[in-house]
Amino acid sequence: MHTSLPEFDMPGEEQVHLAAETFRMLADPTRIRVLWALLQGESSVACLAELAGAAPTAVSQHLAKLRLAGLVKGRREGTFVYYSAADEHVRRLLAQALFHADHIDRELPEEPAAAVT
Repeated sequence: MHTSLPEFDMPGEEQVHLAAETFRMLADPTRIRVLWALLQGESSVACLAELAGAAPTAVSQHLAKLRLAGLVKGRREGTFVYYSAADEHVRRLLAQALFHADHIDRELPEEPAAAVT
């Protein structure tokens, strides 16, 4: 069946594992809020906690997981750490997920992926 598709190319095990891990990290509402806030600019744990409506300790734990998954990065300044989204891939991934959720929720017609940046 698939042998008749000359361009068919299954992703490798490591790539699939890393993609699944990324989706697992995005499977939490607080993490989505934190990431969305970080896409607006660099922020501290205290500020992110306020924006996400969560306790600073919980946000700190979420940030540690997001950092290990390569979705956020931290910059130390004295005793404070300021976080930001890791790269443009995070913005596109989260924007697509929210775009998809919005279309499911409101039963909107499908639009080309290029419409979301």
